[in-house]
Amino acid sequence: MIVEFKDYYQVLGVARDASADQIKKAYRGLARKYHPDVSKEPDAAARMSEVNEAHTVLSDPEKRAAYDAVGQGRRQGEAFTPPPGWDAGFEFSGRGFDAGGQDFSDFFSELFGQGARGARPRGRGHGAAREHGTLRGEDHHARVLLELEDAWRGATRQIDLRVPQLQPDGRARLVERTLEVRIPAGVKPGQMIRLAGQGGPGLGGAPAGDLFLEVQLRPHPRWRFDGRTLVAELPVAPWEAALGAVLALPLPDGSTMKVRVPADAQGGRILRVPGKGWPGTPRGDLELIVRVVLPSAWDPRARALYERMAAELTDFDARRVAAAERERTGTEEAR
Repeated sequence: MIVEFKDYYQVLGVARDASADQIKKAYRGLARKYHPDVSKEPDAAARMSEVNEAHTVLSDPEKRAAYDAVGQGRRQGEAFTPPPGWDAGFEFSGRGFDAGGQDFSDFFSELFGQGARGARPRGRGHGAAREHGTLRGEDHHARVLLELEDAWRGATRQIDLRVPQLQPDGRARLVERTLEVRIPAGVKPGQMIRLAGQGGPGLGGAPAGDLFLEVQLRPHPRWRFDGRTLVAELPVAPWEAALGAVLALPLPDGSTMKVRVPADAQGGRILRVPGKGWPGTPRGDLELIVRVVLPSAWDPRARALYERMAAELTDFDARRVAAAERERTGTEEAR
C-alpha cells in the first residue's frame, strides 16, 4: 500500500535530534492550541489527531528508533511504501508496536499496525509485584526474516538483532547483538520461536525474560507460501504440455520428486500434489502452476516447425480454444 510519508518532527515543530523534554514541551503546546474542547481552529480535530500520532511515535524511544531508521532521507507528503521486512531484526520490549486504540493515519498503520503486532502474553510472573526485591525480566520480541529453505528443513543460524538502548537524553540508540538460533523444521510465517532467558534482565537475581522471534519468510524467486501449501510455477515445453510428461522437481530441502504433467495441459493449469508441501501435521500440499515455455523462433529449427504447424493446423483458433477453456474452468468452479 502506498501512503503519504509523515514527518513527525515537522508536525511537532522540533529538530530530529530533539530531546525527550523538548518533544514533550512541543506536544503540550500544540495540545493546548488544537484540543477540540478549547480550540477555535477550524481543523482542530484533524490537527490534534496528527499531533497525537506524532507524539505517540516520538515519545516512545523504541518506536522513534524504528521510525528514524526507516525514515532517513524522506520528506513530508512524499509517496511511501515501507520496504519489505523493514522492521525485521528490531528487538523491542513488552507488547511491541501499539496504536493505543486510536484511529491514526494509514502511514502509522503501515509502519506499526493498528494494535500490538507481534504481541503475545507476557511470561509467567511478569508484571507481578516484587517479592523480596526481585522481579522477573520483561519479555522481548523481534521479527526475523528467514530463508524459505531454512524454515522448510530446519537449521541453526546466527541472527543479528538491533536493540534500542535508552540514553541519558531519553533517545534510544540501536545496539547490535548476535544470537545463535535453532530454527525448527516447518516453522510458518507468524509463528514464534521462544528463546528462554534472552529477554530483559531480571531484578534482584530474578530470571531474565524470554525473547520471542516472530517468523517471516524472505521472498523466494521460485516458491510462494500459502498456509501450508507451497506454490510455484512449473515451466514445461510445448510437447511436454501437449503429450504429457514426468518431470523432476527440485524441492526446497534439496531433494527431488517426480511430477506427472497430464497430456493436453494448458498454461495456467494447476497441478496439486497432496502431502508434499510444507512440513507439519498434517503436511501441506504442493500447488504447481503450468507455464508453457515456447522455443524461440530465432532458432531456425523451431521456426521451421512453427511454420509447418501454421500451414497444417489452419483450423486451430487459439482465441476460441482459450475461451472454451475459461468457460469450462468457470463451470467446474461453480460446481
